[in-house]
Amino acid sequence: MQYWLMKSEPDVYGIDDLIRDKVNMWEGCRNYTVRNYLRDEMQEGDLAFFYHSNIPPTGVVGIMRVVHAPYPDPTQFDPQSEYHDPKSPKDQPRWFVRDVEFVEKFARVVSLAEMKATPGLEAMPVTQKGQRLSITKVSPSEWDLVCTLGRSNR
Repeated sequence: MQYWLMKSEPDVYGIDDLIRDKVNMWEGCRNYTVRNYLRDEMQEGDLAFFYHSNIPPTGVVGIMRVVHAPYPDPTQFDPQSEYHDPKSPKDQPRWFVRDVEFVEKFARVVSLAEMKATPGLEAMPVTQKGQRLSITKVSPSEWDLVCTLGRSNR
């Protein structure tokens, strides 16, 4: 099993939306590294942190599970979508998605500031200056530490 961190702006799609939907498509990723993670490296059953970005405090708010094999992101073919990519052919799509299901909402937000200040999370990609990928890998030890923080009432 692998672990991931997946970012979303909560005013676009937040953890409460995933709680309501139970399962949903993680769409709109338009970076080739992230595309490769979705298409080639993620596996069904992998766990991911749900990370709220662009709203204070930014941070990890819960956990979701990857529940589907990769498939072409339908928004790339929709001219009405903000994620439309007219250069992506239907017979060889550029962009892929995964379905995720809700697992757990943390007792509190594990903020980016807290992660940066926590020993053991220094190498976590989200804590690195200039790192802007919407999906990143998380090591097993980082996973355990962030879960402990998120489940505490500190």
